[in-house]
Amino acid sequence: MQIRFERNRTSTIIVMYSLYLYFLGLSLRNTSRALQPLSNRSYVSIWKWIQKFSSFPVYRRRRVSSFIIDETMIKIERKHFWIWICIEPVHKTILGIHLSQARNMLVARQFLESLIQKYGRHPVYSDGGTWYPEACKLLELRHYLHSPLEEKSLVERVMQYFKDRTECFDDYYPCSKIDCNNSHVYNWIELFVSMYNNIIVTKNNPVLTKALIIS
Repeated sequence: MQIRFERNRTSTIIVMYSLYLYFLGLSLRNTSRALQPLSNRSYVSIWKWIQKFSSFPVYRRRRVSSFIIDETMIKIERKHFWIWICIEPVHKTILGIHLSQARNMLVARQFLESLIQKYGRHPVYSDGGTWYPEACKLLELRHYLHSPLEEKSLVERVMQYFKDRTECFDDYYPCSKIDCNNSHVYNWIELFVSMYNNIIVTKNNPVLTKALIIS
């Protein structure tokens, strides 16, 4: 992942590690204390890094050929949720992720609408779930069943990759709040997606990699 910083004050690894600790659930002050053996930065600096990251486009707006979508069940806080993932087949980057407690046409439509707002209208490739054709019909999108050797293989690999790491994150860092809305899980996923997409872009075509500027 290629990341640059103004005036090179802080290394990329330190900043990303601080964001990782914060999204695990640590407070700003505790994150600052945890960084002291590596870098003496205040909680104010960490807060600024978080604000910069929140304005950074996690899902890069670039040329999109189609949407490859799939969903799988995951367990968070001993409850079952569905994680939805959309992948761009050419660059193999993740275009969007959504968490829901239900799996139906309404959720599929909501997820597709969020993708349309970011990237415009494109053909949708999915498995045999009935919720996808129905949602695509309402949104006037072309729908196709993905190939078992190409699109399906790609999305299943990425899906299992994220499923394993999300459940592992929840196992080791469960939320301690009452009636948690799982925002900490979603924040962690956003950070993980950002790192994943940067690695994929750099691996496939370093020329297309853009720098993330954090002061």
